[in-house]
Amino acid sequence: MTADRSGEDQVTRAAGVVGGATFLSRLLGYVRDAVVAGLFGATASADAFFVAFRIPNLLRRMFAEGSLSVAFIPVFTETLHAKGRAEALRLAQATLLLLTILLTGLVLLGIFLAPSIVTLVGPGFKDNPAVFTLTVELTRIMFPYIFFIGLVALSMGILNVFGHFAAPALAPVVLNLAIIGAALVVSPHLEQPVKGLAIGVLVGGAGQLALQAPFLYRHGIRLGRPMAFYHVGLKKIGRLMLPAAFGAAVYQINLLINTQLATLLPQGSVSYLYYADRLVQFPLGIVGIAAATALLPSLSRQALTGDRAAVTRTFGHAVNIVLFITIPAMCGLMLLREPIIWLLFKRGAFDLQAVHLTAAALLYYAAGLWAFTLARLATQTFYALQDTRTPVWMAAVSIGVNIACGLTLMRFMGHAGLALATTIASGVNVILLFGGLRYRLGGLGMATMLRSTGKALGCTLIMCAGLFYLRPGITEDGSPTILAVGAGLGLSILAGISLYLIAARLARSAELTALINGFRPRPQP
Repeated sequence: MTADRSGEDQVTRAAGVVGGATFLSRLLGYVRDAVVAGLFGATASADAFFVAFRIPNLLRRMFAEGSLSVAFIPVFTETLHAKGRAEALRLAQATLLLLTILLTGLVLLGIFLAPSIVTLVGPGFKDNPAVFTLTVELTRIMFPYIFFIGLVALSMGILNVFGHFAAPALAPVVLNLAIIGAALVVSPHLEQPVKGLAIGVLVGGAGQLALQAPFLYRHGIRLGRPMAFYHVGLKKIGRLMLPAAFGAAVYQINLLINTQLATLLPQGSVSYLYYADRLVQFPLGIVGIAAATALLPSLSRQALTGDRAAVTRTFGHAVNIVLFITIPAMCGLMLLREPIIWLLFKRGAFDLQAVHLTAAALLYYAAGLWAFTLARLATQTFYALQDTRTPVWMAAVSIGVNIACGLTLMRFMGHAGLALATTIASGVNVILLFGGLRYRLGGLGMATMLRSTGKALGCTLIMCAGLFYLRPGITEDGSPTILAVGAGLGLSILAGISLYLIAARLARSAELTALINGFRPRPQP
């Protein structure tokens, strides 16, 4: 039991490190989005940038952070424990060399095929030659970003297995700073200012890789040293990687589908969905992605020993912790969506109508936050078991549901219908993933999960009752001052958190106790 408790604490602590770094990067991300919204609003040039950035971002999710990390970490962990550190480092360096070659080819291909890619991703732009041409140019500027972020993803896998989580988690901070700097310094001097954002993305990608270099060196990865071109572990990584690309990136694929369909809707629809998704990414990154990042190395070690019971316990612990935080965050985001958007984005070209339309998308994206986080945890558990094929079939079903629901709902609800379609598809994906894990592991401790979820829901209802009366209102003329809305929003959030924690304490929530214990300083031996 002590070993189990230790494993759970390791996951909690690692998730805390990643979550803290992600919190900082998300705050800067909001500064970045506020700058972009103020300068470009929901205009055609903003739509062009978001469509162009969606392309390398999808590749990052699918083939870098998605499939590469989840395929590399289990094999690297297995090599480290079975054959020793020296052999594991040889595998890491061989992977680094091969990935450099493949990413170079991918970038050159992407630049050459940019017009065809934009036609596929933004079919509605074909009717507007100026926007189409701008999107192609932005795509070509930003496509090399996938080279840098692919190597960052491999660095993350190496460092996470060695127990280092901070530097990879802080990498997005560099990207956000680069985009903010480019928007404020470079964009004003360009004929097409939006190209400054693309330059910022490229510089930020290079900076993220530079941040990892000293930590890789500390753990024995010498970037300038001659590397072996082949290692036996590469074959296994490749076999796991291709199907993992789709299983790990289903949420991003669904967002890409939304972007495609949104280009067929009125101008600004792409931007409304982008800004709403960015707000959902805040709790999703801090809780869901942080927990999933911390979970994979621990589960991979447990799976190596064949201890399915330990895998089940660790997975169940992660699910309970994630839902304890995600459920109130989801409801709070839904209730406070308009004042949050008003405070963060309403300035310059982003007017009150854009606030309302973005809030409509956020309502339905936020409703799926629980599903987005649980899908990430369940998928990582399959990958720890070195099963990358099962999530692919489930992802395919989810994508089909998203397309069907999106085409139907967009007729009646516009861009908000696309957000709702993504939430429905993610819910279907979670049901399928949990069913598959229950079959693989022989049970998931669902009774404990349901009890924990029931307590979290009860405490959230108490929190929501307080938020409903405290939340600041936004009038049609947009008359509230930034100070008034900010103070009201801050009071609402503080009161909501306090109400939830008091209710959880009175309910004797095991998850609250686990979080408190997980972040207490460890006693010195």
